[in-house]
Amino acid sequence: MSKNKNKVEDQYFDESEETINIRQILEQYLYYWKWFVFGVIISLIIAFLYVKYTQKQYQVSAKILLNEKESSTGELAGLMDQAMLGGGSGGSAEVGDQIDVLKSRRLLTKVIQKNNFNIQYFSVGRVAEIQLQQEKSPIKFILLNENDKANESLDNNSFIVSILSNTKFKLENKKTSVIKEYSFGQKITEDFGSFIISPNGSLGKHIGFEYQINLNSIDRIVNAYQNSLSISPNTEKSSKIINFSLVGPVPDISKKLINDLITTYNEDLVSDNHKLTEATSKFIDDRLQIVTNDLRGVDKNLERYKVQNNITDVTSEANIFLESAADNEKKLLESSTQLQLVDYMNSALNSSKTDLLPSNIGLEDKSISAEISSYNELVLAKEDMLKSVTKDHPNAIKLQEQINDVKRNLKNSLRLYRNNTQTMLNSVQSKQNQIASRIQKVPSQERGFRDISRQQQIVEALYLFLLQKREENEIKAAATPDNIKVIDYAYDSKIPVSPKKSIILLGALILGLVIPFICIYIYKLLNNNVNSKEDVEDAVGAPIAGQVPKSDISIIEQNDNSSVAEAFRILRTNMNFLLKNSTDPQSIYITSTTSGEGKTFISTNLAQILTMSGKSVLLIGADIRSPKVLDYLGITDQYRHKYGVTEYLISNDINISDIIIKNPADYKFDVIYSGQVAPNPSELLMNGRFDDIVKYGKANYDYVLIDTAPVSLVTDTLLISDSADITMYVVRANYLDKRMLAIPKELYQDNRLKNMAMVVNDVDFTKGYGYGYGYGYGYGENHNKGNSFFSKLFGKK
Repeated sequence: MSKNKNKVEDQYFDESEETINIRQILEQYLYYWKWFVFGVIISLIIAFLYVKYTQKQYQVSAKILLNEKESSTGELAGLMDQAMLGGGSGGSAEVGDQIDVLKSRRLLTKVIQKNNFNIQYFSVGRVAEIQLQQEKSPIKFILLNENDKANESLDNNSFIVSILSNTKFKLENKKTSVIKEYSFGQKITEDFGSFIISPNGSLGKHIGFEYQINLNSIDRIVNAYQNSLSISPNTEKSSKIINFSLVGPVPDISKKLINDLITTYNEDLVSDNHKLTEATSKFIDDRLQIVTNDLRGVDKNLERYKVQNNITDVTSEANIFLESAADNEKKLLESSTQLQLVDYMNSALNSSKTDLLPSNIGLEDKSISAEISSYNELVLAKEDMLKSVTKDHPNAIKLQEQINDVKRNLKNSLRLYRNNTQTMLNSVQSKQNQIASRIQKVPSQERGFRDISRQQQIVEALYLFLLQKREENEIKAAATPDNIKVIDYAYDSKIPVSPKKSIILLGALILGLVIPFICIYIYKLLNNNVNSKEDVEDAVGAPIAGQVPKSDISIIEQNDNSSVAEAFRILRTNMNFLLKNSTDPQSIYITSTTSGEGKTFISTNLAQILTMSGKSVLLIGADIRSPKVLDYLGITDQYRHKYGVTEYLISNDINISDIIIKNPADYKFDVIYSGQVAPNPSELLMNGRFDDIVKYGKANYDYVLIDTAPVSLVTDTLLISDSADITMYVVRANYLDKRMLAIPKELYQDNRLKNMAMVVNDVDFTKGYGYGYGYGYGYGENHNKGNSFFSKLFGKK
């Protein structure tokens, strides 16, 4: 039954200890609550200033739709996709190509040069500069030579303009720090060229203000916009919609750039279509010129033949014989026309390696028309690509190979088509010869007339055909639709996308808590001093006789109910328990590892608290190297000339009674102070006379308290430790390095100090080391004070 009860109690205390440890950890950090408050306040102030003075960033968006390209035949679209894109998904690949064109340096350079985006204007404030749209700037920077816009030395120049009046301004070159005064419109010369600064409207309300002008090279701004401008396809795979997005400090500048980029892109596509139309028109005009001359020659030949042969009308006999040849003549005419068109196309194809070919000129073979259109599309694609890359670029080489393949195929198709047409023409001509044999009786004049007339009809038909195609080409050129449809022109978000106030403030709040936490954690990590009795217990293993809180009190007074007095009452009780509540006189040694740990403070106050219980006490200052007892009692001046331990150890003529100070300064205990500092303390303590002092004390007092020297510095304490009934080993919290606890551990394990017990001095319970005075010390003092977790958080430390 008893064993079970002990197990239950052990389990209870283990769980309680675990809870207390967690609470102690929290209280250790809550001790530094001012750090956390300060960190949060500072971080929030910085965040507010950042949000206030950082220029807002706005997102500008736009959306366009790529129109379907028209072709001369229904089968052309599929053929073009196969030829240009290798049979892949035409829609997505085309959209991707057009996105690359939209982000090309060529188009962006046009837009930036047109709007002078490489010249930036800022309003200079006390903390930050705010970028302005050019139209809203009160001043305007104008380069006098347009060629200077492309000057690389223009890059990274900056000027501060201070408006002095409606006619004067002060100009500071930030690169050279030169400041001069100029008139508006006055010519100014710098390394990159000459310029003027002119008013951009009324300057009345801007006098006295400063503005900054930043100059950048075109390439720098192009690079910046290529990185910041987002152009992406719609999420649907087959969609031809393109989305634009640009984040910048001035929405109007971003909108202007995107809208002008869309306009420039559309104009570029229209220009490519006009080139194809012009090539076709030129071809038709050249052919018309030739055919017109041929027609005039045939007409003159017919007129000359009629005059020479006196022919005025066509005989009915000729008509009767020729009716059977009507269909045959029609075929002959069509075949001859196709042959000439093939010859014209071959001539155009051989005239240049990459010129555009006329499209839809009347060839009956639809596959040839499709190949011509495919060839022209590839030529235009190459011209567009060469605007951004060189001809040695892998994509340009690949595209040229495609052009050569289509060109070879087209030549083969024209050759086969001409052979077939020639064969057909020969067949028709053979039939025509058979018919001719049947009309041998027709007068030779009529046959000659019909030959010339037939030539006239062939040339005239070709002439009319070319006129028709020229008209169609001109109508097509005049009615060419836009290649894109603008779904949404550029618009801004109205609400800034950055800085995001809520996120920044939340981040600042978190940072204000995290940084102090990290600092405290690092401080604790690097702090290797003893902090609590647990540190001593874990390292030494000796029993803890008591803990004395941090305090400014030197020595407690009678009827003192302070936390320090309560700590010494507990120490007195625990000490008697360690002495097994013996009624015999006891000698109590008080020592420490190093000086400054408060062993004299413990000695004097323990003497005081023992006298409060009605006991007689003799306090001996045995630290004859560094005497402190009289200092603590405040009686140094009064008794410093009196004999002490040193004098007694040296001289046999001095009695113990001669060195005892009776109730100094109304204290209830007697004192033997250390005396003068001797040159050989160790030898003096070894002469055996110190044991006589202890024996005398135990014979005449209930308790003899001996304040001895630190054990790590000298051997004095160990030389006289045999006279001790109990040894109080003082460890000062937040002072002694934990590594020094190896010394008392070794002394305890080797039993070199009798009945050794630990006293932890100067414990700062407000940092969470311990359970708080409300539970341990100062019952009367703290009875009405809140000691809960929350009272420590919000209460006064």
